Amino acid sequence: MPIEPGDGVTIEYVGRFEDGAVFDTSRPEVAREHGLIEAQGVDASEYGPLSFTVGAGEIIEGIDEALAGMAAGEEATVTVPPEKAYGEFQPDRVREYDPDTFEGMVGKEPDVGIHVEAENGLHGDVTAVRDDAVEVDFNHELAGKTLVFDIEVVDVR
Repeated sequence: MPIEPGDGVTIEYVGRFEDGAVFDTSRPEVAREHGLIEAQGVDASEYGPLSFTVGAGEIIEGIDEALAGMAAGEEATVTVPPEKAYGEFQPDRVREYDPDTFEGMVGKEPDVGIHVEAENGLHGDVTAVRDDAVEVDFNHELAGKTLVFDIEVVDVR
């Protein structure tokens, strides 16, 4: 039976950028091969099939839409534009803070790469530190990027 919204599915996937670089996967052997285990600082056991309900907003829209009509055992390569993934990059989500104010809010000295959570729940990363300002980007790290996913439908419920 073809997958419909409301169906529970389990998929295996490999997520790549348009240049072929792998940024995420459910497969531990692919994560190992592409250095994701070391880069993400996790154990190989953290990788595994992904289960969710199609159409429930539990996964990016582009994958949700691609699964409709597929069946268990089927494989597909899906190209997902930013608007159906993590949105376009929004320059107004990059904010600057006074270094002393930043340190008071975060509790540590500013340094490029620090991940922060704002009081409003937004997550961001420090992208620049200057004498007069700390720049924090609150865009999703994959915002503005077209993503390519190799998907295998393992199970449909």
